[in-house]
Order: sequence, then structure tokens, then C-alpha cells
Amino acid sequence: MLVFALTFLVIILFQPLMKKYLPQSTAPAPETPAAAQPSTQAATSLAPQVSIPATGASKQAAAEAETVVENNLYRVTFTNRGGLVKSWILKTYLDEHGNPLELVSKAAENYGYPMSLWTYDEAQRNKINSALYVASDSGKLNAPVLVTFEYSDADVSVRKTFSFDHTYLVHLETSVVSKQSQVTAFPMWPAGFGDQSSPSSYAASRIEHQYNDKTERLDIKKISGGATLPGPFNWAGVVDQYFAAVFLPDDIQNAALVTLRHQVDVPRDARNPKPGETIKADVLGVGVGNLRGASVERLYVGPKSLGVLESVPVPTLAGAPPDLRGLINFGFFGVIARPLFLWLKWTYGWIHNWGWAIVIQTLVINLALLPLRISSMKSALKMQKVAPQIKAIQEKYKKYSMRDPRKQEMNQEVSALYKAEGVNPVGGCLPMVIQMPFLFAYYSMLGAALDLRQAPWLWIRDLSSPDPWHLLPIGIIITMLLTQRMTPQPGMDPSQQKMMTLMMPLMLGVISWNLAAGLCLYWSEGNLIALAQQSIMNRTSLGREMREIALKRARKKEK
Repeated sequence: MLVFALTFLVIILFQPLMKKYLPQSTAPAPETPAAAQPSTQAATSLAPQVSIPATGASKQAAAEAETVVENNLYRVTFTNRGGLVKSWILKTYLDEHGNPLELVSKAAENYGYPMSLWTYDEAQRNKINSALYVASDSGKLNAPVLVTFEYSDADVSVRKTFSFDHTYLVHLETSVVSKQSQVTAFPMWPAGFGDQSSPSSYAASRIEHQYNDKTERLDIKKISGGATLPGPFNWAGVVDQYFAAVFLPDDIQNAALVTLRHQVDVPRDARNPKPGETIKADVLGVGVGNLRGASVERLYVGPKSLGVLESVPVPTLAGAPPDLRGLINFGFFGVIARPLFLWLKWTYGWIHNWGWAIVIQTLVINLALLPLRISSMKSALKMQKVAPQIKAIQEKYKKYSMRDPRKQEMNQEVSALYKAEGVNPVGGCLPMVIQMPFLFAYYSMLGAALDLRQAPWLWIRDLSSPDPWHLLPIGIIITMLLTQRMTPQPGMDPSQQKMMTLMMPLMLGVISWNLAAGLCLYWSEGNLIALAQQSIMNRTSLGREMREIALKRARKKEK
């Protein structure tokens, strides 16, 4: 426990150094904190003050036209029919076909495109999202730029303003007026993301929001379409495993969130889609805006990359880091997972391969735990040695009930035996207690770390996806099987030992079969190191003695 506490302390103390030195040296050029820092002055100068558009005069376009805005990070295509976004392409990320990633989902054709408006009057909602708006510009535009869409008739007047700079942030303002009264209208990202192609990718969708130090992540099962969640919110939006569309309201106290949930048919096997072989998947969306007037907010559409998110300021946050890092869910063991990722990223900085970085990090972790593992293995072997004597003591006192005072004598005899033989009854469990947080932290890290998306290693094309040939899960089964067979267990019945020797590796193989390849790499390498350690332990005098005891017990059982 002392070693565990010291290891934990070193990880915590090392975080400031990693935070100081890592981001500058490892972040890609277009995603560096400098590049991702929003240009507040540019947004302020481009974005006009919100004013209520006048109703009565007609203002609409004669024909449909497109406006394209781009910078080094993305290319956004608007249509003036509804003032919607038809395409939002991230230039620095690729889809499974090697093309720049399209973030607008195909489901948007049926359930609404980004930047459409949610109103509680469905007829009005359909009208303002299909009308022909007058655009301030058309054609191709380069950021920084301000784009405005306006529509009005005798009943309603709508204005949308979008201000782009050189970051993933967009400043937006929307206002809907009907009969001289402000209408509650929320800008939406209504239908998931374009990187979702398989049932598992849709299952990773969440609606998330944060207010100060409280972050809530709504699972699909907890979401009903059209429900309104009142704020306050520092930010709120929809996310999947690697990307996010998040609204940051200027007026956090009057902000509200509308949840959207629809269903789509997706192929059971995304790599080999077949007609008729589909499964229903839920696609999530949100609308976020102001309940009391025009909506003025910032919109982050981009990757859930730690370096980028930490560079997006959220000055309204209190009691939590004032940025968007809360979008990355490192899980219960986040206090370990985040330093592990920063350490892994630092290793990648000089090895330039995420797979080999995992190999090196796993080796270092296992070497650091080696003295404690050897000690606990000795303790476990000693425990097995005295197991027959403990069983004899228990047989001696089994006729007494748990309430009988003489039952305490059994505990005293067992304790005396432990002391005489130098056995620590919990010593064999300690390595598992220490390793499990690292394993769970690795699982959370690999599931949340965008940097491992499409990261290759040897035969593996994507370390965040299952091993295509399942060699690593097979390696886990084989190494576990060999370790079980090599571990002497003189206190266990031979038939039970044979069953456990087979069942445990198979069970772990089933668990790891479709886990991320990066996690299986960490797991299988750790098992390989444990196998080598067990081989060395078996050559010691204590190990030889344990094997002799086990063989004698097996021969006795056969007779």
C-alpha cells in the first residue's frame, strides 16, 4: 500500500511538469493552443449587437444558394433554404475511407440540419427552417468573416448571424420575432455526427452539460425527444466518442436545453453492409438557447482532443478548470487516466508511434511494480503452503457455531500459524488491487483519447478499435493459460485447478475479444511480463517446494 501511495503521489506531482512542457511539443500545428485559442477581439468586432427584426415587410430570397466558409480547420457549407448547415467538414481528420471527415450525419436529411431552429410551435418551426433566407454573402469565403441570414413576412421575422475566426469556435446570434413578440427559438445540432456508422458508434452518443463543477452525461436511455432541461449551463451539447457540438451561452442563467432523439437503420456489420441486415440505432441531438429572448452564444464543433479543449476558455466556470476539458470522460479513475495519457503523449512525441508508446509505457509500469509483485507472489506461495494446515484447523472447529466463544480459538490458531510461517494473508491480492486501477484507467483513456483514433501499429490499423485478426486477445488467452499452469497451487483440489486453469483464460479472452486493440496490447504485454516473472519464481527454492507439494497432492488424489 505504501508503494501504491507513493506511485499515486508521483503521478499527481508530475502533472504540472507535463502540463507545462507537453502541449507545445506534441500538439499538431493546426490544433495547438495558440491555433485553437478563440480570437475574442475578432469575434467581438465581427458580431453586431442583437436587435429585434421588424415584422411586416417581406424579405426572402428568390432562389436557393450556398455559402461556403473555411479556414485551416474546417469547411462549412450553408444553404439559404432555412439558413442551415449542409456540410461541416473537418480538414485535419479522416473518415474510414481516408477522406476529410464530414460531421453532418446522413440522418440530418430526415431529422434536421445543424443551425436549424427549434420552436415549440411545430408549424412555425417547419416554416422558418424551410424558407428562403437572404444571405449577406454567397460563394466561397475565408475566415475571419461574418455571415448573416434574414427572412421576414407578415407573421414572422428571423435573423441568424455567424462569426467565424481561425479556431473551432463560432460566435452565433439568432432571433425570431412573431407579432412583435420574441419567440423562444434554440439553435440546434439535431442529428448526431457523420463519423457514426456502426451500432457501437451510435451507442457512444451522449448529451452532456456542465454548470461549474458539476458535469452531467445523459445516456441514451435517459433521453426523450423534445424534453426541455432548464439551466443554468456553462456549456451544453451532444457528443459521440471523439467529436462534439457544444453551445456556450453568454447568458448562462437563462439558458435551456432541448433534447432530441430519433432512430435510424444502420448495418449490423458496417464493414460489410448487406441489404436487409440492419439494426435500429438512436441518434441524438440538442437545441440550446435562451428562454427569455434572442440566443447569443458560442458554438464549438470539433474534436474531443485534450490539448484543443483545454485551450477553449469558458470564463463563466467556477470551481472547475475554465475550459472544455470536461467533455473528455476519463471515468472514475480519471485522476490516473489523464496523467497516463499525458505521459503516453510525451512518449509518442519521441517514438512517433502510439502502439510502441503503449509498449514502452506498459514495460515501465510493470518494472515499477516488479518488487511489489515478487513480494506478493512469495506471499501467495507461502499461503498455498500452509493451506492444508489451515484446512485442518477449520475441520477441528467446524462443529462449533459462529457465536460459540470457542470459535475465536480457531482464529487465534490461524493467526499464530500465519505468524510462524511469515505469511501475509492479503499479500497475494495486493498486486491485483494496484493493477486494476491502471487497467480501468487505460480502458477509459483509450476509449476517450482521440489521438489513438486510426493510430496504426504493426498489423493493427486503429488502436482504438478491436484487433482485426484478434491476435492480441488470443495472446491474452495463451499467456493466462501458461501462467495458470505454471503457478503451483498445492492448496487447491487438482480437478478444480484444471477447471480454473482453463476457465479463467477463456473468460478473459471473451471479455477482451472486442476491446480496443490498445488496451489488449497493454493487457497482453503485462501478462507476458507476469509469465516471465512466474517462470523465475518457479526456479527459486520456494517455488520448487510449492511444485513438489502440488505434485504430491495430485498423486494422492489419483490413488
